[in-house]
Amino acid sequence: MKAQQQNMFGGSRRLQMNESIDLTIRSLQAYGPTHKHWAIAWSGGKDSTATLTLVVWLIESGKIQRPETLTVLFADTRLEMVPLMAAAHDIMDNLRELGIDVRVVMAEMDQRYFVYLLGRGVPPPNNGTLRWCTAQIKIEPMEAELRQLFAEKGKKVLMITGVRQGESAMRDARIVMSCGKDGAECGQGWYQETLPTSLCDTLAPLLHWRVCHIWEWLRHWAPRAEYGDWSTEMVAEAYGGDEAEEKNARTGCMGCPLASKDMALENLTKRPQWAYLSPLLRLKPMYRWLREPSQRLRQPGGEKRKDGTLTANQQRMGPLTMEARLSALDQVLAIQAEVNQVAEATGRPRVDILNPEEEARIRELIALNTWPNKWTGEEPRADIALDTMYSDGSVWPIFDFLKSSAA
Repeated sequence: MKAQQQNMFGGSRRLQMNESIDLTIRSLQAYGPTHKHWAIAWSGGKDSTATLTLVVWLIESGKIQRPETLTVLFADTRLEMVPLMAAAHDIMDNLRELGIDVRVVMAEMDQRYFVYLLGRGVPPPNNGTLRWCTAQIKIEPMEAELRQLFAEKGKKVLMITGVRQGESAMRDARIVMSCGKDGAECGQGWYQETLPTSLCDTLAPLLHWRVCHIWEWLRHWAPRAEYGDWSTEMVAEAYGGDEAEEKNARTGCMGCPLASKDMALENLTKRPQWAYLSPLLRLKPMYRWLREPSQRLRQPGGEKRKDGTLTANQQRMGPLTMEARLSALDQVLAIQAEVNQVAEATGRPRVDILNPEEEARIRELIALNTWPNKWTGEEPRADIALDTMYSDGSVWPIFDFLKSSAA
């Protein structure tokens, strides 16, 4: 019987920690020298932090060839978990001491989450047709900074990411189809040459790492002086500490409006040292409140396309009322103040999700009567009963609807 071929993604034998690191070294040795300029995309999460600290240690220890330049691009969404941000600031200090170019990538003022939500009045993102947050506060700013880097260097950079096999079934399906691209042997990472922007080639040198190795690196290896003395233990804390090692834990923005439950924040606040962050759990209920018809406007009926025909979704709900925006602004500021009062008294990390400049811009946009495109603010509130209009122009009077309901 023909023996089955073993590879790093399957088979009965699992890679050990040293083997995983060795494969990462081989990956960087294979593709690193083909690019003079490297960049590391860093979100502050477990995988990208492990990737960043490992790659820098490999360079500083001479285990891989040093590129001509190395740039670290930190994506600051303004909504990251407090332990992640605290760790990120410590790591950025270490990187700068090493002479590494660190750039904090952030959306332009009017595109930032709370400014867009409360200043422009766009409802909280959802998993349906209004998932605006990820692209706007993370992907687009990173691409803009990458374009700037490309212009400075005059050629494509090698973009190193923390993508790993096993993060999700959907992502894994894409990786499996791509990991052998360009004849690369299994074990040399996931290498792409054809990103849509053509600004960089992308390498994921920790593609093969098991999640237990990520935790092992963050909790026990990276904090040691011989591996860089990195402040990575707080990153593991953000995912649930020791409990996170038992599962492939995930985290994201605090109070994420796209998640059914804010599991990461809930688990974090159960730990005594992070219990002071509990007021942040009120963000998610606030987003649900903002989605209600009583906090939004509605098109009255008769909305048309550019060609003059009626739109399919007549009387759609739209932006937040001015009253809802101001109320939510007060709630966010109160939550932040409550957390920071305890943080200052106990020496814990502060939360910074809405700074004075952002607050001032929100109030300015409200004072300027700012609304999303195609809205004027004169539309009726969404909880007010109206005659129902359909996309063919027919109307069902509210009086007839009430009579039929009563019957």
